[in-house]
Amino acid sequence: MKTKTIMFVTGAFVTHHCWDEWREYFEARGYSTLAPAWPFKDGTAAELRARQPNDVDLARLTLAELVDHYAGIAKSFPEKPIIIGHSLGGLITQILLNRGLASAAVAIHSVPPQGIIPYEFSFLKSTWGALGLFTSLDETYLMPFDTWQYAFVNEMPLEEQQKAYDLFTAPESKRVARGGLTSAAAVDFDKPHAPLLLTSGSLDNIIPAHLNNRNFERYKMNGSVIEYKEFPGRNHHTLSQAGWESDADYILDWIKNY
Repeated sequence: MKTKTIMFVTGAFVTHHCWDEWREYFEARGYSTLAPAWPFKDGTAAELRARQPNDVDLARLTLAELVDHYAGIAKSFPEKPIIIGHSLGGLITQILLNRGLASAAVAIHSVPPQGIIPYEFSFLKSTWGALGLFTSLDETYLMPFDTWQYAFVNEMPLEEQQKAYDLFTAPESKRVARGGLTSAAAVDFDKPHAPLLLTSGSLDNIIPAHLNNRNFERYKMNGSVIEYKEFPGRNHHTLSQAGWESDADYILDWIKNY
């Protein structure tokens, strides 16, 4: 039996180390995995925060460049990988799937593609600062702890919220954040695609389940395999939130049966 490759795609505001436990989980079950860092974000959260706000290379990164970065990696394999992305990484996963670069895809709490208007107040409250209006685009944005508490780790004990912030939170490109409002975030919902699973969490503030469901509903039932799953009690920090293994179990079973 051939070993299948899973490529994990990281979202905004955090480092690629958010996938470390997921990589161990799937590798223990026979998969080959990788979680490539974003350009200019290959470091620990502490190392990246030490560059804040003057990491000009990261600040000038665009969403189109970021998508192409992951597309180039996906194309480097002899066979199409399974692609799993979280948040903005979920949007990138949907775009890569749309380009025909995945054998199957899972978008976890995905930022919606262009055309799905995120009117939910909690989304706007969580992401407004990242757009960096009236600030220099050559300076990176670091999500403040109080925003992190609301957007990522709501309903978790304070000690766990702080630990997660210290381990994972990293500066971000405002250009990438703004790219989500442009054609760089476009998906052709009518185009047939490889199997796709979209997941959401009932406690997620930054990407509410209602927004994820509208993302799912935009895909046409044109014969492509597509599924939507909402997990109760999950916030946006679902990759490391206590009990994350149940989400991974569900995704593993789905991958095996697509």
